[in-house]
Amino acid sequence: MSFLNIPDVFIGSTDDGHTFVVLNRRIRDADRMLADAGFLAREHLGRMLYLLPPGTARDAHESAGDAMDGLLTRTIDIVDLSWTTRWSPDTPEADPDLRFQFANGTVTATAATTAARSLLEQHGFTTVDGPSYQPPPGLEQHGLLGAVRAAEAHAYTHGLTVHVGLGIPTPMDIPAAPRPASPAAPSPPPGPATRRRPR
Repeated sequence: MSFLNIPDVFIGSTDDGHTFVVLNRRIRDADRMLADAGFLAREHLGRMLYLLPPGTARDAHESAGDAMDGLLTRTIDIVDLSWTTRWSPDTPEADPDLRFQFANGTVTATAATTAARSLLEQHGFTTVDGPSYQPPPGLEQHGLLGAVRAAEAHAYTHGLTVHVGLGIPTPMDIPAAPRPASPAAPSPPPGPATRRRPR
């Protein structure tokens, strides 16, 4: 299963700068909320994607914030790992203090500062080579996603800048929707709620 399929709502960014939203269950009024925020609906490999074309970080931040405000009235199971929406008037755009990169079913982290290295170690990441770190061993997709979310949220509370690369070059490379489960299959348990990013 792709990590995109774990929460009710996944917000991410492609490498070419598109912001996207994936809905993993029906959410009342979600189509309208996303359209009102400027997202364009598009069917792709068995799922509806909601795309925001590349633009300024401030515009993407405001559009995604508007969409999230509405979606949070329907579910708290939202994961937002989009780098395109990270904008703050107090933080100049620069190389991030901390980078996470999803690839081939795992995650690597790169720390550019001592504070970022210390934070990763607090979350159980171990050094591989110099500034490169790996998550605690034995984590499945759900655990990897949780490890990145926890470290990313912690980094923001300390004023560290973070970039999360999902390993998705363009919207065409977003993974297909999961196959429907058989009627007898039990539903997976809901994921943990995510924090709401300050606007």
